[in-house]
Amino acid sequence: MDRPTHLQLPLPDLEMVYVEGGTFDMGDAVGDLWDACRPVHPVQVSSFYIGKYQVTQRLWQQVMSNNPAQFKGEKRPVETITWWEAKQFIDWLNRMKAIKDYLTGQGLLNAFFRLPYEAEWEFAARGGTYSQGYTYCGSDKLKQVGWHGESNSRETQDVGLLLANELGLFDMSGNVWEWCKDKYGWDFYKKCKAKGMVTDPSGPGKSQHRVVRGGSYLDDADNCHPAYRNGDSPNYQSDHFGFRVCLSLQ
Repeated sequence: MDRPTHLQLPLPDLEMVYVEGGTFDMGDAVGDLWDACRPVHPVQVSSFYIGKYQVTQRLWQQVMSNNPAQFKGEKRPVETITWWEAKQFIDWLNRMKAIKDYLTGQGLLNAFFRLPYEAEWEFAARGGTYSQGYTYCGSDKLKQVGWHGESNSRETQDVGLLLANELGLFDMSGNVWEWCKDKYGWDFYKKCKAKGMVTDPSGPGKSQHRVVRGGSYLDDADNCHPAYRNGDSPNYQSDHFGFRVCLSLQ
């Protein structure tokens, strides 16, 4: 069935963009990122929705009734939250009657919010089936799409101020790192490569860390590549760690 390409949910800044599933070569094809970003391997991703913006402070405040961010601003991304706190936010989001009623009205009876898996994140960051193969998430020039260390901003910025990528997603490069759902394994790509085509990979079974993607306002350009990946403790807090939500259809 046809799906709406955008969902404007009844909360501030909670706009979801439809990402039609497809296949792509995941990982660092150029070879200028660190070993955990290689080898390149084929991945098939099912369709899903992902947030047009990183979760903003006013959205977080609406759901959680607090604001932990160090750099205050209602349209700035929320930060200084752990992976567990991001999960708690999403759990509350899934319980909200207004959200359930809206999704039901859109014919999305079984859809639910979660963090994106890193394969979904990278596929969306690259532009999905509309990808033009840009170096960063929407441009070959990082300054057009991402707040990073060379922007001299020294703090987060309002979401959506720079150019979007091919899917209409903002700040996939820079501003704040984005927590993903997967556990993190530095050698996980080698295991995927050995399996051939992998469908909807969900990370290694055991790890003490969770995946983070996208780079931040503090980071150099390499960390803002769509292929760059790293991991950190789910208990870690930092003023350059945030997240965006995914709406799962399965």
